[in-house]
Amino acid sequence: MSESPRFRRAIAPAVAASPAATTSRLNKRMSELGLASRREADAWIERGWVRVNGEVARMGQQVSPEDRITVTKQAEGEQAERVTILLNKPMGYVSGQAEDGHAPAASLISAQSHWREDRSRIRFAPHQLRGLAPAGRLDIDSIGLLVFTQDGRIARHLIGQDSEIEKEYLVRVTVLDTPQAQPQNTQALVAPEKLELLRHGLQLDNQPLKPAKVSWQNEEQLRIVLREGKKRQIRRMCELVGLKVVGLKRVRIGRVTLGQLPLGQWRYLAPGELF
Repeated sequence: MSESPRFRRAIAPAVAASPAATTSRLNKRMSELGLASRREADAWIERGWVRVNGEVARMGQQVSPEDRITVTKQAEGEQAERVTILLNKPMGYVSGQAEDGHAPAASLISAQSHWREDRSRIRFAPHQLRGLAPAGRLDIDSIGLLVFTQDGRIARHLIGQDSEIEKEYLVRVTVLDTPQAQPQNTQALVAPEKLELLRHGLQLDNQPLKPAKVSWQNEEQLRIVLREGKKRQIRRMCELVGLKVVGLKRVRIGRVTLGQLPLGQWRYLAPGELF
């Protein structure tokens, strides 16, 4: 992509229609163009902030590819105030709602846990927590980069069905069914063909996995880069080739890295910082 949804201008240019072009609901079309999430689009339409070919849009209106969609400055201003937060999630926290007695990772976001070295000039305010939702998940026993956002465009960009965003992990592994009393040179015990299977050729839930980038970071740690996110995917992949994950840390999503962000602290996605 040449332009991130984080900064796309809220104007959809006219597109030449093809003979086979069909209409779609306005909120769906706005989401496809990266102008807003469907829910956000509906709210703007209801307030009269959206126009189709210069006319105030109607809820549920059908549009075709050649229709010109614009939004008002009120919509642009509201969108500009929405925040995206990057958290270094510790173990023991769930990504979404509280479950089985475990607290949600969002409970860590407060003025006290805001990283002092955050270079963003945004100041924390309680209203930033409203509508703040995780854009992806990280297992309860995993740590690292977790994104929360109020911006539906960013959420769609990161976890939409057509998302191709890379996610990078450092994964400490041991060989299954071997004594763990002494440090283990796992790399020396893993055949190269098993690494090739991790890269491509495995299935989960009766579906083939997308190709992954897999390499050794050191003798006991793998670097794995995925473009999908099935439940506990890396742990299950490793089990299929005889490995047990004993530590998992996400260090990058797209072009945004965890960097020096301390465990349990958070910072804002800075203006100009793109996934």
